[in-house]
Amino acid sequence: MSRRRALGLASALGLTPLAATACAPASQASSAGGAASATASGVSAASAASGAPGRAVGRAPLTTDAKNRIVLLGTSGGPPWWNDSHREGVSSAVVVGDKYYLVDAGDGVGKQIKKAKLGAWDKDMRGPLDALVAVFLTHLHSDHISDLYNILGTGLQNGVAIPDRVLEIYGPGNRGALPVNYKGAKIPADQVVNPANPTPGTRETIEAMVKTFATDFNDRIIDSGYPPPRDFFTGRDIVLPAELVDDPNGDPHPSMSPVEVFEDDRVKVTATLVQHAPVFPAFAFRFDTDTGSVTFSGDTGPSENLVELAKGSDVLVHEAIAAEWVAQRHPEPRDAAAEAEYQHLIGAHTTIEDVGGIAERAGVKKLVLNHLVPGNWPVEKWEKAGANFSGELVISEDFDAIAIG
Repeated sequence: MSRRRALGLASALGLTPLAATACAPASQASSAGGAASATASGVSAASAASGAPGRAVGRAPLTTDAKNRIVLLGTSGGPPWWNDSHREGVSSAVVVGDKYYLVDAGDGVGKQIKKAKLGAWDKDMRGPLDALVAVFLTHLHSDHISDLYNILGTGLQNGVAIPDRVLEIYGPGNRGALPVNYKGAKIPADQVVNPANPTPGTRETIEAMVKTFATDFNDRIIDSGYPPPRDFFTGRDIVLPAELVDDPNGDPHPSMSPVEVFEDDRVKVTATLVQHAPVFPAFAFRFDTDTGSVTFSGDTGPSENLVELAKGSDVLVHEAIAAEWVAQRHPEPRDAAAEAEYQHLIGAHTTIEDVGGIAERAGVKKLVLNHLVPGNWPVEKWEKAGANFSGELVISEDFDAIAIG
C-alpha cells in the first residue's frame, strides 16, 4: 500500500492530524510568585479531588502565559512506583509557540501530555502528539524511556502520524562495551542479555521496538490505513568525537565542550556528557529560544561539563537525590549487592547538599529540582537545596509550567 493511499484512508476515517495546533497554556495565571510559592505544600481543591487513594497530593502546579515555557510532565525519579506519591515518571516538554519538544519519556508521559493540554489535546485521535517536533533522550535507563513506545506506537491514534513529518528521536549511541561496576567487575558471561548486541543505542533500540510490535504495526497498516513506522518516526544517535567514546569504562565522563544536536526555526539544542556511570553515554541538554534558555541535567553526579553547558541559562532543571534516604535504605554493614547500589546512587546522582552549588556556579536564575529520588520525600527536605544558591529554587510538581526567559 502506498503512503499516499494509507494517508488517504486515514483521512477517510477522520484521522488526518492537524498540521499546526496551538499548545494551550495551562492557565492564565502567572508563575512569577517567587521561591515561596514554588515550594509551598498547600493542596488545591481540584488537585485533592483528582488524587487517587494512597497517592499524596502536592501543591497546585505553577502556571504561566509565556509563549515559551517548560512543562514538567513527570517529576519522579527512578524505576520504583513510589508509595504515597502523586508523581509520574520523568519527562518534560519544552513549549515554543505552538510546538513542543520532549525530554525523556518516563512512565505515563502520553496521558500527561494530554492532561497538560499540549497540541490538539481536545481532539480524540488527532492529538496531542500533532504538535510534537522531536524527542531527546538523556540516556536509556528504563525510567526515562519506559513509555517511549506509547509515543511511537499508541501514538498512531494520538496524532504522531502527520503527513510529511518524520518525528526524530535523539539520544545516546551504542555504548560499544559492556559496563563494569564500581570495582571494575564485569557481568558474568552467562548472565549477559542479548550477547550479540548487549548495549544498543537509540537508533537500534527504536528499530528493536518496531520489530517487537510488528504485529500491531502491520495490523494498523492493513486494517486502518496507517503508514509504516519508517514514514513517521526514526531514531538518531547523537554523534560524538571518537576520542570521547573510546573508553566508556575507564573514562565515562570525559571533559568536553557542548556539541550541537538539533536546530530549527524555534530552538537550538546542544548537549554534553554527564556523570552517570556505568551508564554511557549520558547527556544533558540545553534549549536556546528567542526568549531565553533552559538546561536539563539528565541523571548525573556533579559535572563540570554540565556547569559549562548551563552557563547563563534562565532555568536549570536538575535531578536530585536524598543522601539521607540512601543511607537509610542501605545501612552499614552492606553486602556486595547493597554496596553496589549504594555506590551508584551516591556517585551517579546529585545530592540535595550539592545541587545548589552547581546551579550557583552555572550562574542560572532559577533552579528546578526534578527527577526526585525518592519520589515521596517530604518537600521541606528538598528545600535545603537552596542553602548554596542565590537564585529562585523550585521543588517541582507534575504539570508545573515555567517561563523560559
